[in-house]
Amino acid sequence: MVRTGSCLWALCAVVVSLCVACFAGEMNKLTKQEIADGWILLFDGETTFGWEPHGEAKWKVADGALVCDEGGRGWLGTTTEFADFILKAEFRVSEGGNSGIFFRCDKGDQPWITGYEMQIGDHEKAFTTGSIEGVAPAKPGVLKPNTWQSAVITAEGDHLTVTLDGTKLVDTTNAKFARGFIGLQHYKPDMKIEARNILLKPQGLKPIFNGKDLTGWKVVPGHKSVYSVTADGAMNVKDGNGDIQTEGEWADFCFQLDVFSNGKSLNSGVFFRGLKDRFWAGYEVQIRNQWEGDNRAKPVDYGTGGIYNRQAARGVVSSDKEWFKITLVAAGNHIATWVDGYQVTDWTDTRPANDNPRNGCRLKAGVISLQGHDPTTDLSFRNLNVGEYPKPRE
Repeated sequence: MVRTGSCLWALCAVVVSLCVACFAGEMNKLTKQEIADGWILLFDGETTFGWEPHGEAKWKVADGALVCDEGGRGWLGTTTEFADFILKAEFRVSEGGNSGIFFRCDKGDQPWITGYEMQIGDHEKAFTTGSIEGVAPAKPGVLKPNTWQSAVITAEGDHLTVTLDGTKLVDTTNAKFARGFIGLQHYKPDMKIEARNILLKPQGLKPIFNGKDLTGWKVVPGHKSVYSVTADGAMNVKDGNGDIQTEGEWADFCFQLDVFSNGKSLNSGVFFRGLKDRFWAGYEVQIRNQWEGDNRAKPVDYGTGGIYNRQAARGVVSSDKEWFKITLVAAGNHIATWVDGYQVTDWTDTRPANDNPRNGCRLKAGVISLQGHDPTTDLSFRNLNVGEYPKPRE
């Protein structure tokens, strides 16, 4: 079968993701344990999906890394905002380089002003490599030019830490920025910066299902689905169409849950920013592990992780009769999803405002709900955890 180039790279990326359990420790991949713990890949090792450039710097992917060694000043940022997290990244900078890892920053030309920057470079004596520029200095002498180094940045509320190559350099508090984008800086035309193994684990998520009963949830009446709690503590939905909704509502948030499809190519979904007591009224993250022929890069009916009726998943990562994890981030009019830590959608809702997301862009808080689709429905859900984002900056 002849396939287009876009299908080929998408298929390769999906295959890479599916092999994570077999190649623990390999570049730009997650282990089974990391997936279970909620880690997601911000960089898939092959494309810039989920990233966008700012400024004059020219970014590319080479040898499994994000690379910039040409162009002027600029930075590469995620298209998704994050609030509380642990971020891991490996970087390598050329001699005399001036770079940094931005976090909780805004888009635009000055992310070091609109957010935090972990400094890479010793050009500023007060804030050498590993410092949070303008906030907390690190001890000097830790930069190793032309050598891969490992950074871990935590941002939990106003608590910020930086660990470099296993040594904690910064442990401070600062409440200036609560949410924003993550980015990589290219500051000087004659320098080279590379980054790989960029992983993020959302923090501050709270359970919305207790694993014992349906407290905190409400079934929309008049439909056929049967919702119950299994002996092993999962929420199960069977039979015809149905909708069970949270009593709480969220606008901007990160949501993670585990899903198990008990049959072949079953159809379900996760609704969010939905209308309380209204049947199937919200944005929908599709659940359907089905693809055309043997090509996982061609999902059927948007595929698991796809934003139904809006953007198909770029590949079907998950399989039936195996637990898989969905991560959803909704921040303003931008929505992104990951399946088993691999990003499958990156969508911005540019439609006119409407109270019902089925008909237009909704930014207001709404319920989260789990769908029963048809008589074949038989799915289970566990580890449902939500982290509400702080209000967006002015």
